[in-house]
Amino acid sequence: MRKLERDVLGCDYGGTSWTTRSQVDHISKSLDLGPGTHLLEIGSGSGWPGLYLGSETGCDVTLLDIPFNALKLAAERAVEDQLTDRVKIVAASGTALPFEDASFDRLSHSDVLCCLPEKLGMLRECRRVASNGALMHFSVILPAPGITPSEYREAIETGPPFTDAPDGYEPLLGESGWKILDRIDVSQEYGQTLQMLVDGINRGTPEIRDVFGDEFASHQQHREDQIDLVQRDILKREVFVAGAR
Repeated sequence: MRKLERDVLGCDYGGTSWTTRSQVDHISKSLDLGPGTHLLEIGSGSGWPGLYLGSETGCDVTLLDIPFNALKLAAERAVEDQLTDRVKIVAASGTALPFEDASFDRLSHSDVLCCLPEKLGMLRECRRVASNGALMHFSVILPAPGITPSEYREAIETGPPFTDAPDGYEPLLGESGWKILDRIDVSQEYGQTLQMLVDGINRGTPEIRDVFGDEFASHQQHREDQIDLVQRDILKREVFVAGAR
């Protein structure tokens, strides 16, 4: 699975988002990360891309997520990469951040909001802990605009568990105190990454079949259904860069 992750995403942290190596470079540049900046990575999982960004840019990093096993892997990787003096790891929800107001000047989250029903609540919490002028980078999977009601249902049923975003993310960002600075459609790369994952899993059978167990066939079919929706311009993935107002 780590080899497959390196082939697909260009990393070996046990990442669970669809953030590729090239997209992580965009995070670094768009957030102007470097020594003296403090990044809060929400939904950090086992450390991709937060730990990598800390290693490459010299910024301080706070990783936040709920699954303890993933955070344990992140802690072990921080030791391995000699980052323990600049990394904090916190078990908490993105909708109830355990930090004081204006604690961070940089925030990021990769494909978290599309797996969370309380989208506005999390964006408001992000704004609360962000200092004035702070920058936030995030990616999200969502239904494409202008599709038919039946296509919208397909996107909801096939995408991540809380893909539903009837009005998009612009009003949510505005209501929570964020101003959109940049917005990039990365759907094509998302579709290519999905296809690489499906092909890699097929090449890795039967070893990878053992990892997925009885859910192997359903996992593959689900990915193939997502590829179909991306190719039909029904499901998309976007990247936002926003500034705290």
